[in-house]
Amino acid sequence: MSPVNAEEGERAPRGMLALTLLAILGMLLFAGFVALGTWQVKRLAWKRDLIARVDQRVHAPPVDAPARSRWSEVTPQADEYLHVRLRGSFLHEQQTLVWAATDRGSGYWVVTPLQQADGSVVLVNRGFAPVDWCGAHGTCAPGASGETALTGLVRMSEPAGLFRHNEPARNSWYTRDVAAIASARGLDGVAPYFVDADASPPAGSEAQPAWPEGGKTVIVFANNHLTYLVTWYLLALMVAAAAVYVARDEYRLRRRRRSGAGGS
Repeated sequence: MSPVNAEEGERAPRGMLALTLLAILGMLLFAGFVALGTWQVKRLAWKRDLIARVDQRVHAPPVDAPARSRWSEVTPQADEYLHVRLRGSFLHEQQTLVWAATDRGSGYWVVTPLQQADGSVVLVNRGFAPVDWCGAHGTCAPGASGETALTGLVRMSEPAGLFRHNEPARNSWYTRDVAAIASARGLDGVAPYFVDADASPPAGSEAQPAWPEGGKTVIVFANNHLTYLVTWYLLALMVAAAAVYVARDEYRLRRRRRSGAGGS
């Protein structure tokens, strides 16, 4: 606590040690808040670029999916959400159902291997199906047979969830983990990505839709960086304002003390 002048009911100026510690604390806080705000400026630019890039990819005409020769070069930055086309034959007997929650409710992603002409395999998320689809086993209405052409969006393999883990032995899946699904199904030459199939023309009535339903990729990127950067810079401004207030208050106290000492 600062000493108090009993005659004036006012505290005495702070000592040099206290002022030095306050100055160091203020500089550290100010520098830290400014650094965090500047980092958010960079993150905001990155996020806006990502959103624009993904939007361009999603709405671009489809191109050939990354071939086997390019698999080692596939990255989220360069390839995720790329609109691609594929051709091959579905291996329906090696289909995998992955738990999903969509605007249609709870159900499954129907992930089916597509074998291409060169023998390579791409896992295709054919879309969403409700829990009661085919008695929850996916053994009926397997889908197109023979050579099939489709388009969709490139997606990166999903690691196991924090609270729910895939259990291949029980055929219980919560994420679209390409390597784990390929291993469980005994597949070789599998691409390191999967493809979310585009929506197909409706094959049934609205009352009895055809499952699985493609085109359900949710492309939403949280962009709160502007709020964060404003918050950090405001905090830095508050620290600067507090420093100015303390400096002026200390100057006033010292000037008054000098005036009082000179008049006595």
